[in-house]
Amino acid sequence: MPHIATGQVKKFFQNRDVLKWVIIGLASFVILVLVFGAGMKVGALKARYSYRWAENYHRNFAGPRGGFFSDWKSSPRGEFINAHGVFGSIIKIDGNTIITKGRDNVEKTVLVSEDTLIQKGRDAIKLSDLKPDESIVIIGSPNDQGQIEAKLIRVFDGETKGLPLRRSLLFLFF
Repeated sequence: MPHIATGQVKKFFQNRDVLKWVIIGLASFVILVLVFGAGMKVGALKARYSYRWAENYHRNFAGPRGGFFSDWKSSPRGEFINAHGVFGSIIKIDGNTIITKGRDNVEKTVLVSEDTLIQKGRDAIKLSDLKPDESIVIIGSPNDQGQIEAKLIRVFDGETKGLPLRRSLLFLFF
């Protein structure tokens, strides 16, 4: 085995081209480790979301409680509920959260943001104008907690002022 003198090793690393490639190699390795770490973080977040989503599937998307591969013919009628909205009445308002009671006395939690459009007839109103026992229709998106993030809230006060249909025609649809 040939013997390399220490002077030759010093001379080798004093060469600027070699030093430049060593630094580029180390920087590339650090970037590769950071990208790998970011991918691991994103993967962990996706896995956590998927797990929570599956745990709350029925509340999120209103599939049958036993899953789609269960004996769906023996499921109670109406097991598929509307997950993207609510038609019912307000039970409670707490900050930016509304608890509603829909059909079959099913309670839903609705989150209201600053971007949520709230209308009574044709007038835009504020969250503070809503009262318990008012009839409402809410359209939104489910989150991974089984709550509805409201995009539109429409309040019905029994009067059809501002609505295009007469009261007698409304009973045909509701």
